[in-house]
Formats: sequence, structure tokens, C-alpha cells
Amino acid sequence: MAGSKRVLVTGAGRAIGFATVQVLAQRGHRVIATARDTSTLSALEGIEVCQLDVTDQASVDACLAQAGELDAIVNNAALARTGPAEDYPLQGFRDMFETNALGALRIIQALLPKWRERGSGVIVNVSSVNGQVGSPMEAAYGASKFALEAITEALHYEVRHFGIRSVIIQPGYIAPGMKPSGRHDGPPAYAELWAQWTGADGKMLGTGGRPGPEIVGEAIANAIEDPATPLRVPVGADAKMILGARRAMDDQAFEAAMRQVLKLTW
Repeated sequence: MAGSKRVLVTGAGRAIGFATVQVLAQRGHRVIATARDTSTLSALEGIEVCQLDVTDQASVDACLAQAGELDAIVNNAALARTGPAEDYPLQGFRDMFETNALGALRIIQALLPKWRERGSGVIVNVSSVNGQVGSPMEAAYGASKFALEAITEALHYEVRHFGIRSVIIQPGYIAPGMKPSGRHDGPPAYAELWAQWTGADGKMLGTGGRPGPEIVGEAIANAIEDPATPLRVPVGADAKMILGARRAMDDQAFEAAMRQVLKLTW
């Protein structure tokens, strides 16, 4: 395939990562699928796989050595843990920053010197609506995604003139969704807030339900292939609506709108 690129995808064992590998392969790109546990990649027939823990520099170095020359990286590996900030364990914040932000940065730092000399490369970092909009019970996750977006935006200005593109993908609610890797309930005083916030995505999406992860895979493939892709790419009707409203409104107006849409009483 003309324009075929060699692309490494992290967190490829489920949902968005899995779908992204499939979409890229279907479009003729040469894909390396990675995961901490490579048994989760067994259904990806004909795809090169590599064991990768993005929180471990030795693992990153070994996987990149195996992968060889790359044209693009998709940083999708992530942890999603929920709980009120009041007593959320600080180690939980550290764990999510280590995977969701610094994990991506480890790979980027390893690739940039060669890409800068070569004069090309594409960085695609998978963020979330929570990378620009804070949500209750998601302070730690959201903070890690805010950090990822800050890193990516800085890179956009730092390395674009070297021929290296940086793109932030911002999915909304996607089926089957990222399985939370831990819920911290916090003090009993937060029970009512938990009850109202749980299922808020259904109020946001209405009767249409969550789109599948394939739409994110398509957006990622488009970002890799199209040099005119903007810095931020919201994916899904809810993401476009929420992030569009966030850009257009001041803080008070946005909060009022979200309370009305989600029918929140607190």
C-alpha cells in the first residue's frame, strides 16, 4: 500500500486499542500491537505483537528495539480509577499519572531524537473528554489526562517544525468502555453524588447509546494519514457537544448547562 506506515499501538488488548489495531491493519498499515499481557492480543491474527509496560523504562526500550523503525506511535495505554478527591489515595494519583501521562512521554522521548533527525513522525495521544472537562469522582483520571494534553500541546509547538505531528484524540463515552481498574467509594457523604453521577452518560447520550470503539480507531487512522489533522480531535457526538460547549461558554454557563442536561440536583 502506498503510504503504508509502521505504527506501534499501546494498550492494544481491549476496546479502543484493539479496534485501532484492526482498523490500521485493514487500511494496509504495518502494526505492532502491545500490551502488558500479550495473551490479550491472541485474537489479533497476523499482527506483530510486543510485550510492553509503559511504566517501565527497560520494557519500553526492549519493545522499541524489537519494533525497529516507526512512522507513528499511538499512546493508548491507560488506567481508569474513580473516587472522590477528598480521601483518594495519593498513590492512586501517582499510578494514573505514571501510566496515562508519563507512560506516553517515555515512548515519545525515546523516539524523538531519531524522528527529529529523520524529519518525520506522528504522535497520537489518546486522551478523553476528561482531558479538558473535570468530572466528579474522576479527579485523578482527569488530572492525568489534562497532563497528557498539556504534554501533547507543548510538543505540537516544540517539534512540528521538525516535521513531527502531534494529535490529541478525545473520545466521549465509548462501548464497551474502559473497565475501571478500581473504584474508591470514599466517605458515606458522597453516596448521593455517586448515585446521581452513575449513569449520567445515558442522560448525555439519550436513546442512541454508546458508539463502538471502531469510531475511535477510524479517527486515529485518519490522524496518522492526514497531515492536516488539527491538534485536538473529539470523537463521538457527546464529545463534540461537551467540548464545543466548553470552548464556547464561561465556567458558570457551562456548569449550568451540564446540570440541566444531566438533571443533577447537587
